[in-house]
Amino acid sequence: MTDHAKRPGADGSTTVDVDTVEFAGRLVSRSDIARFAGVKRPAVSNWQRRYPDYPAPASAEPELFMAGEVLAWLSSRTIPVNALLPGEPTGITYGDRFRAGLTGGRAGGLLAAVRELTGPGAERMRGSVPLRLYLDWLLYLVFCAIVEADGGEAGRRGWIQTERDVDLPEQKYPGGLPAALQDRLERNPPRSAEESRRAFDLVLALLRDADAHEGGDFLTPPSVARVMAGALAAVAPAGAVPLDPYCRTGELLTAYLDATAGEGRSGRGPREVRGRVLHDRALRIARMNVRVHGAYGGELAEGPVTPALSPFSDPEASCEVVITNPPFGGRVPDDVSPRYWLYGQARRTEFDWLQYVVSRLAPDGRAAVLMPAGASFNAGASHTVRSGLVEAGAVEGVIELPGGLFTLTGVKTQIWFLRAPGSQGAVDREVLFVAGAHLGHQLARTQWALSDDDIARLVGEYVSWYQAGVAGRSFEGTPGLSRAVPMSEIVEHGHDLDPSRYVRLPGPTSVAPAAGPAEIRDRLARLAEEIATLHARADAAEAEAARWLGRYGL
Repeated sequence: MTDHAKRPGADGSTTVDVDTVEFAGRLVSRSDIARFAGVKRPAVSNWQRRYPDYPAPASAEPELFMAGEVLAWLSSRTIPVNALLPGEPTGITYGDRFRAGLTGGRAGGLLAAVRELTGPGAERMRGSVPLRLYLDWLLYLVFCAIVEADGGEAGRRGWIQTERDVDLPEQKYPGGLPAALQDRLERNPPRSAEESRRAFDLVLALLRDADAHEGGDFLTPPSVARVMAGALAAVAPAGAVPLDPYCRTGELLTAYLDATAGEGRSGRGPREVRGRVLHDRALRIARMNVRVHGAYGGELAEGPVTPALSPFSDPEASCEVVITNPPFGGRVPDDVSPRYWLYGQARRTEFDWLQYVVSRLAPDGRAAVLMPAGASFNAGASHTVRSGLVEAGAVEGVIELPGGLFTLTGVKTQIWFLRAPGSQGAVDREVLFVAGAHLGHQLARTQWALSDDDIARLVGEYVSWYQAGVAGRSFEGTPGLSRAVPMSEIVEHGHDLDPSRYVRLPGPTSVAPAAGPAEIRDRLARLAEEIATLHARADAAEAEAARWLGRYGL
């Protein structure tokens, strides 16, 4: 204990500092000191360098300090008026602020600051700057605040150590980056990893919506990501490294990290991720996203719009977990036929992705792939690939989702669960169907979401079916929701994989009342909007395919 950790007693004697006793045994890092005192880490380094009486480290590797000693030293340093936070009175010390942080007396700052900067304070801060650009910069600055708060300690073994390891947003902020925005975040650091994730996710969700309104990617809704990740996480091998070969902004990888967070504390969950991203901006956002959600290593790189254009980026039969939401509706050029097309020559991009994912699965690996509902029943070449996958035992389940989950489109989707052909489960010749179209709740006129209970029910059906198979029991299913169907019945129905064909709602069938003229017009208008959106996405996919063909000289 250093001299500055003592105070004179009433009789002139020297007594042990009460702060040292109160926080005996409590160790803090340099980042902790900065966070609790409300300063930047360089300020702490400057104190240690300039003042000989600054507390000496209690340990060198890692460098940690006695909290009581730091508190005693900071209690003698008054905070300048121009450095006070909103609501702080003049005359308080850094020690007062530090003590509040140690005892939890101060509410989390970063999330509150982000809520203000994306709510009431957004218009004032961004001025005439486009919302998308404002949010892009805000996301980067929030990430910087998070990395600054933990000092990059957790990332020193990985590919992101500091904010300098992530590129700046591509567009410069008009008039220079507003100092007030950056200062607000730096003065309100996060107090926990959970607060960091919530603050980052809030900005990212708003940025995704802004992108969607400007014709960007249709990113995976959080509730859908949780179903896909929760199901895979429950059955995947311990510590399996997830791959998303079309990871957009990393939303499925982070959902998997979150689903295995409990296992991560015991060394079971993944600390690395692998992914392919279509362009530089998405790659930058994905790297920040997975870093905030706990992945400190792995490989994220650019990849093609469909794997037929670059098929060998991931070794065959090497992946234990694949989770992805690939683009729908594009077309693979006629002169391209990858060697992993073992089940047919369907040239729609979703069937290229399906066959690619199956070819990459390790013997005990599993995949969850988001597919358009039409893929489960379309005829022609689509039927050829679908029947080949089913009879090879590669399809183990299909979960039907309600429409309206995606922003600005009512396209219906399904989750296909896949396994490697020839694996132990593939010989069961049984497919799980879950009819979840009736689930969900309405957020807005055309926007729906799955509730926590809905997510738990969908994940629970898959996990119960899987566990029954492992135990050698038959799966009874849930009337009106799920059913395990033998291969013979699927063949009788022409390899149709639409869950509504196999799962019947309980009770007598009711006849819906006829729609009136106004409702019919509204439905037609929504359908026209959806068709226009799908045409735009198809045009974009074809343009991207042409770009990749040019890159490879095709």
